[in-house]
Amino acid sequence: MARHGSRVRENPTSLSVPVVATATLPVVFGTAPINLAETLENVNKPVLAYSFGEYAKALGYSDDWKNYTLGEMADLAFRQFNVGPVVFVNVLDPDKHKINENASLKVENKKGVIETEGILLKSLEVLNNDTELKSDKDYIASFNEDGQVVIALLIDNVTTLEVKYDKLTPESITNNHIIGGYDINTGKNTGLELLNTVFPKLSMVPGLVLAPGFSKDPTVAAVMKAKASSINTYFKAQSLDDVNTLEANTYTKVNEWKNKNNYTGENEVVCWPLAGLGDKVYHLSTHIACRIMKTAYENGDFPHESPSNKSLPMTKLLVKTKDGYDEVDLGPDQAELLNNQGITTALNFIGGWRAWGNYTGAYPANTDVKDIFTPVRITHNWLGNTIILTTWNKVDGPIGKRLRDNVLDTMSMWLNGLQGEGVLIGARVEFREEDNPITDLNSGIIRFRYYVAEPTPAQDIDNILEFDANYYKTLFISD
Repeated sequence: MARHGSRVRENPTSLSVPVVATATLPVVFGTAPINLAETLENVNKPVLAYSFGEYAKALGYSDDWKNYTLGEMADLAFRQFNVGPVVFVNVLDPDKHKINENASLKVENKKGVIETEGILLKSLEVLNNDTELKSDKDYIASFNEDGQVVIALLIDNVTTLEVKYDKLTPESITNNHIIGGYDINTGKNTGLELLNTVFPKLSMVPGLVLAPGFSKDPTVAAVMKAKASSINTYFKAQSLDDVNTLEANTYTKVNEWKNKNNYTGENEVVCWPLAGLGDKVYHLSTHIACRIMKTAYENGDFPHESPSNKSLPMTKLLVKTKDGYDEVDLGPDQAELLNNQGITTALNFIGGWRAWGNYTGAYPANTDVKDIFTPVRITHNWLGNTIILTTWNKVDGPIGKRLRDNVLDTMSMWLNGLQGEGVLIGARVEFREEDNPITDLNSGIIRFRYYVAEPTPAQDIDNILEFDANYYKTLFISD
């Protein structure tokens, strides 16, 4: 049929919008009181939480961070720093990590309390004079604020109860559970192997990797570094690890411990010692991770500014002892020594407690600027991840001027915008003939070269003060 008139047909915009990677998304591995959660199914699964309520609903919460290590990050991120989201991976499995116990209870005011944590409510059996009572008919069982089971009786004349139950054994979790692996029989990943499932499941690229309480083990830290350096083959993240303060209990021992145990990666932030806030004890890695997130949030979600010299919600530095904890006094000269050994710490000098240190674990052995400064390394990871996300939809497209120009225009505009925001000092992308020989183009290989310069942290401001005697001449000038 012949057409008559004027019409418009729209083509897709040739300039694509870059897909921005999540620069500082933390993925935290550890244990949670899953018995307090709404479901027991969140075991060895990445769980995304934007708030403390979401976390507690999905994984349960307890102040017992020694046994339930994920609670530390939930408390710090959502209550102290008010930042999110955070991805949590709980390796405590209620089907495997449990024991059976029994106890006798006194009943007062028709209530009895099992004064222990970790009880799996569905396993609870309640007996009175060897007669098993029925749930919701003879009694109602629920958790109190301390994670203990309260049995409220619906029948009269009961003074004692016998109870049987399964109880979680978080103390049975070892470093191997955090490291995890791949089960050939079930086809499922566990532990740190799940880092590769975060992006496929959540469409969010990990930016930081933590395992508070476990990363002080050299084997765990080594796996964290390895996994963070190659996520889904293409992406990179930063690992945050803690020094074992029971072994390195003074600042003079930290560097030897760090080098002996190979905490020397460019994608690794090494933290010492522990941080205290009232009665709570945090690993410094969680503090630094939350400070990185908070600083990026304050900069429009760009990760280029260092977390160093930014405030931390803490009141003291601590090291672990056999009997508890000892407080550490750290001066600026001692903190500077640690920094120059590639160790991040905290300092109470001017402006209250602050994160202190810009170097990754690679310093001082490595001197490449992109590898030694934490904010530069994180920004470099973020740039690389974003480039992959943005150019992925061009894969398998026909090589030609249209593809070349689309990538150059899209990425150039993005890089120019980052320069305008102060995220980069300068940047450009080039398509060079010497990078694209005919043999490679014939094989379906096309290369773009990116040049970037991130701002380094101004960690040494040198103010020169000089006495100038010429000002005495002003005494001879008439007013």
